[in-house]
Amino acid sequence: MTDEMGKDQAIPRRNVGIFAHVDAGKTTTTEHLLYHSGRIRALGSVDSGTAQTDSMDVERERGISVRSATTTFTWKETSINLVDTPGHVDFLSEVERSLRVMDGAILIVSAVEGVQSQTEMIWHALQSLKIPTLLYVNKMDRVGADADRVLRDIEKQLTGMAVPIYAPLGVEDTFRGAENVLIEGASGAPGFDLAAAVEKLSELDEQLLTSYIEGVPIPAREVKAALKRYARQGRAFPLLVGASSKGLGIEELMEAILDYLPGPSGSAEQPLSAVVFKVERDKTMGRMAYVRLYEGAIRNRDTVLNATRGVEEKVTQIRKIDGRRAEDIGYVAAGDIAAVCGLTQVRIGDVLGRPDAVPPAPRLAVPLLTVQVHAESDAQYPALVAALQELTDEDPLLDLQWLQEERELHVKVMGAIQLEILTSLLASRFGLQARFDQPSVIYKETPSQAGEGFIAYTMPKPCWAILRFRIEPGAPGSGLVYSSQVRADQLLAQYQSEVERRVPEALQQGLFGWEVTDLKVTLVEGEHHVWHTHPLDFAVATPMGLMQGLVQTGTTLLEPMLQVRITVPEAYGGKVLSDLVQMRASFDPPQLSGDRFVVEGRLPVATSLDYPVKLSAMSGGRGVITSSFGGYQPSPPDVHAERKRRGVNPLDQSKYILAVRKALST
Repeated sequence: MTDEMGKDQAIPRRNVGIFAHVDAGKTTTTEHLLYHSGRIRALGSVDSGTAQTDSMDVERERGISVRSATTTFTWKETSINLVDTPGHVDFLSEVERSLRVMDGAILIVSAVEGVQSQTEMIWHALQSLKIPTLLYVNKMDRVGADADRVLRDIEKQLTGMAVPIYAPLGVEDTFRGAENVLIEGASGAPGFDLAAAVEKLSELDEQLLTSYIEGVPIPAREVKAALKRYARQGRAFPLLVGASSKGLGIEELMEAILDYLPGPSGSAEQPLSAVVFKVERDKTMGRMAYVRLYEGAIRNRDTVLNATRGVEEKVTQIRKIDGRRAEDIGYVAAGDIAAVCGLTQVRIGDVLGRPDAVPPAPRLAVPLLTVQVHAESDAQYPALVAALQELTDEDPLLDLQWLQEERELHVKVMGAIQLEILTSLLASRFGLQARFDQPSVIYKETPSQAGEGFIAYTMPKPCWAILRFRIEPGAPGSGLVYSSQVRADQLLAQYQSEVERRVPEALQQGLFGWEVTDLKVTLVEGEHHVWHTHPLDFAVATPMGLMQGLVQTGTTLLEPMLQVRITVPEAYGGKVLSDLVQMRASFDPPQLSGDRFVVEGRLPVATSLDYPVKLSAMSGGRGVITSSFGGYQPSPPDVHAERKRRGVNPLDQSKYILAVRKALST
């Protein structure tokens, strides 16, 4: 075992995520990477449902990726963990979780459509995490492919440091591959040649800049060495071209993974530091946690600390998951990814061991719709709750809420496609026929002005908790900022910790029943009693004090917005502008791109739920709308949206105290 462990650590590795807008060709590219590396003997197909990384029934039926899938292949004695992520915006949470555990990325851009909304969103997330990235322009063989236009798009919308390392040979039906421009004697084409690479890299490298200004020829090997250095730092981005469906550009992409993306750091000898980025349920092994190790190692039968939950659990098996296959490997070390069995309490995002080596999580996915789920019969509700809980374990953003007294089930979703997938999953995996209501928009609230909330919870005894909160509006997008000005001699630290823990819970329902956000809450006064205070008195008092404060400040309703880009034939431009005005959109002056009318702007989710379908019907299927979350903004005064409150309102203090104390006593 020891020899195997040492050998395993000696293998060079890459952990690479593959990302793109929907239909840019991620899964097809992954399939060809596996085939050309010799990992699989026959090519699968997205359309026929035989792709290695589309393992769920619903993925094979619909030809789209719903969950991220991990696979492994070896190229030139380097082991590459590749994570194929969904492209549809409804499954952005899967992309978000995968981003966290990658050392490098491949961002695919369609040579026909160019940079699209999700491409841009993922790019900014990659940049914020400083993840070195390869840009791969796919579908060069398709009608309408234009590498020059896509390069201009990338330079305008993503980065000026995209460095083409291959020049396309032909285009559309004449595309036959790519020429390496970083070798001596290569010709390339304007923008896709050695001179273009030198010009861009000279912005980062003083030595190259001096040679460039003085007109001194720079050997291709020096340019490549400089690009390797800056690409691995995430400061320059090699750009490749290909047609994955025909296998063109695939080997070049594998070479670029080795050349330009960094290997993982970390040591197996250090104490464990790892993060769970995916959870699945296996029929024989139960819950499987996909884990990326940054430091340390895990062996079969190890007891590991879940630092997030504060529990220790025993590992029963460590599996290497490869598409639809799995093998027990018994050991996984720093820099690698594996599925760990036996951790029954683990959740997505949990840190195993010490947290200091784990990078922060990005935040891309924001569910904007809530929907009620109905079982086929009352007798099926327990089974439906259990099934949805299992799916929530796999995707925490579903945020399942089961209101037992009202017999109501609610989940949060990103869009209509996700609802279709949930319906299909409940039927195929759990044998349940569930019905979803029409989704409704998730609004939020924010304080309208500054104010104070005070509560003296001293009856019925024994109890004693006195709190005063200052509540102030915060900047848009700032969320909740909490602090305390109360000294520990006035209110014990353990009681202050309880207040701090309860504040976010208490703000889940404001005056209109929506989550309260973008506010600053400061505890300015606190008092306990030596004899009468019970440790949970502050759990009761905090919601009452905060709701009292919100009555003083009032709250403003916030509605979710979409950042949209609409492209239609020029003839439909006037109708689109009229629709946007009716939907209360704000938009930039429209532009003409060839015979296409393009307009970008911000659109309320509430007024545009069915607009993609309407646009397609109106334009004969030739209109395209791409969207991403555009934040929350105050609703107009004539928009009223109130949600039914769950549980007793803390403003009805007598009833609330009785309800909560009864719960505490049981």
